[in-house]
Amino acid sequence: MQLLDKTALVTGSVQGIGLAIAKAFAQEGARVAAHGLANTKQAEAVKAELLAAGAPEVRFFDADMRDPDAIDAMMDDMAAWGGADILVNNAGIQKTTSLADATRDIWDAVLSVNLSGAFHTMRRALPIMAENGYGRVINIASVHGLVASANKAPYVASKFGMVGLSKVAALEYASKGTKKAGGITVNCICPGWTETAIIEPQIAARAVELGGDRVAGTASLLAEKQPSLRTSDPAEIGQLALWLASPIAHNITGTSIPIDGGWTAQ
Repeated sequence: MQLLDKTALVTGSVQGIGLAIAKAFAQEGARVAAHGLANTKQAEAVKAELLAAGAPEVRFFDADMRDPDAIDAMMDDMAAWGGADILVNNAGIQKTTSLADATRDIWDAVLSVNLSGAFHTMRRALPIMAENGYGRVINIASVHGLVASANKAPYVASKFGMVGLSKVAALEYASKGTKKAGGITVNCICPGWTETAIIEPQIAARAVELGGDRVAGTASLLAEKQPSLRTSDPAEIGQLALWLASPIAHNITGTSIPIDGGWTAQ
């Protein structure tokens, strides 16, 4: 129970990678603040799943990550709860579009959720972590925070920005806390193709090109970028996040760790 007495806020944790990370933390005894755009039934289902996984307490937040005031209100509530010892910025959206077809609204939405949202949580959480001498920020960037792909300008810009933001925060807080207390670290995880809803539109588009065969569409997507030819499961990202959140990882900071089947090794 290495996260006993710790509190974790995981944005975008209704499903996929965020939920897998929240469950990994719950299994190690953390109190969990789940977050997402969900109706009451969905929110209660997530809370029940995390409690069943082992979290001693679960709260649910529905702050719109496009709205700095809503994020501030969520972080006020987190501070009243003792503050987040662990912050995972996972909430994100993607829109596949060429530069020529990208509208102002698409750009603003992707950047506000994927990058500005992380900035607004970090600027509130990190000072409290520094006061406590222990803190972990884990930003779920993407392989597209390390390399680019065509037709993803807003998404790639947001994820490159998240990697840069994380490096700055890592430097500013590297000396806070002690080895015994655990210190403050800021890192990115950069998944490649992972079995989540965010890649479904791309799989569907490939499937259409291949006569409606989803398996063939997935294989086509993987063959283009990911040498392992295997997708990752969200639980795999959850286990890396758990390790980064643990006290033993006190000297791992400012990194961007890919889980990409060799994508960025090419």
